Amino acid sequence: MMQPHLVFTLAATMAAMGDLAGHERRGSLLWPGRSAILGLMGAALGLRREDDFSALDAVSIGVAVFEQGAGLRDYHTVETIPTAVAKRPNSRPQALRADPLRNNTTITLRDYRVGVLYGVAVWGGPLETLCTALNSPQFTLYLGRKSCPLSAPPGARVVLADGPEAALTKMILPPWFAGRSATRFITDDDGTGGHVELRHDAPRDRQLWHFAPRRVAFHTVDIRPEGGA
Repeated sequence: MMQPHLVFTLAATMAAMGDLAGHERRGSLLWPGRSAILGLMGAALGLRREDDFSALDAVSIGVAVFEQGAGLRDYHTVETIPTAVAKRPNSRPQALRADPLRNNTTITLRDYRVGVLYGVAVWGGPLETLCTALNSPQFTLYLGRKSCPLSAPPGARVVLADGPEAALTKMILPPWFAGRSATRFITDDDGTGGHVELRHDAPRDRQLWHFAPRRVAFHTVDIRPEGGA
């Protein structure tokens, strides 16, 4: 049955797609999860973290991997101070000033993916509104961290198709990715097959950064967009 789908691209020179966050290392998975895409669409709409995301939380999402990129690791230096020295500081600088001689400097690692391209299909929500917002976003769109802006406009469009995979063939790729095809498609597990994994990327409390588990299915596909840039 034909139904409307919103399709758009996510291309970035650098991307970081949240893995479990530890103190010393923040890794990156190979494709953007549900929370990352909802957050990006929320930014396009001009939503802030405390705003109502109920319309976005209701949509269905599928991601096609055209280029998962190469790994890149960066590091940061972090100063810490024992909590016994600075009790209930109002800010980090205040804590560090409490006793400079007891500061500890450590290195933390940040993982990125370089040169990525994904196709996103969205269905079951306010698609025209989202399409307009993605093509004229209220806030800058990032693929992960703020150091990872998109390298091309999303090129959002609403198309009629009998499923998300068919809808993604109507997507327009950036010119430097012309001719690429996707071999993996990831979406909610509906019991119809594919390799299934559990991922904690369904937002439950954006103030506290709480995410619920979600079963996702990996399907082998051959998605070749028809449109040129």
